[in-house]
Amino acid sequence: MSGEGSAPGTGRLVTATAWTVLLLALWLWGKDLTDGALPQPARGAATAERAGDGRPLPPARAPLADAGPPRRLAIAEIGVDADVVGRGLDADGAVDPPPMSRAETVGWYTGGASPGEEGTAVLVGHVDTETERAVFYELSTLRPGAEVAVTRADGSLAAFTVEDVEVVQRDSFDADRVYGQRHAGRAELRLITCGGSYDEEADSYTANVVVSAYLSGTGEA
Repeated sequence: MSGEGSAPGTGRLVTATAWTVLLLALWLWGKDLTDGALPQPARGAATAERAGDGRPLPPARAPLADAGPPRRLAIAEIGVDADVVGRGLDADGAVDPPPMSRAETVGWYTGGASPGEEGTAVLVGHVDTETERAVFYELSTLRPGAEVAVTRADGSLAAFTVEDVEVVQRDSFDADRVYGQRHAGRAELRLITCGGSYDEEADSYTANVVVSAYLSGTGEA
């Protein structure tokens, strides 16, 4: 991707306003799950068949059994090696992100799937703070074929392959498209942070970076 939408976060911190767009969508998605209505498959979200260097992407692996909450997230390509903590809904019905004091921590939405099991697991993280980069600052630079590893509570490793990176504009955020399962029967992963440019007037970023990946391997952490 190119242009301002593909650049790592610039400007000020990720504000509560910027999170509201993402978290409201997550709340609606989680509510659908609670009500028994699963999100529909993504509409119009292109998925790559080859990695950035032209190699075919590996086949999807069958989903794993639920091993409990994820513990760590590693993305070697962008230097991420972070703790993962469960985040639920706050008093206002939005997903509670990691506090800014823990900007290097990733939040896992506990209302969705656990990474590795069938369905869509959602991990969110800050892009920056007022003074420095945060855990997902380089998220938008990932390309199809990049590897993402999640250490699970039982010590097993769920390995994912990135198939798509999108910049979703704040004013056209579609929860079904972002969180809907791309292919039935797969274990999928979404990594999300703020992106686009910083809108001083609105005091928020203009978009979200959404990285989509699928389970392609497993092992021991």
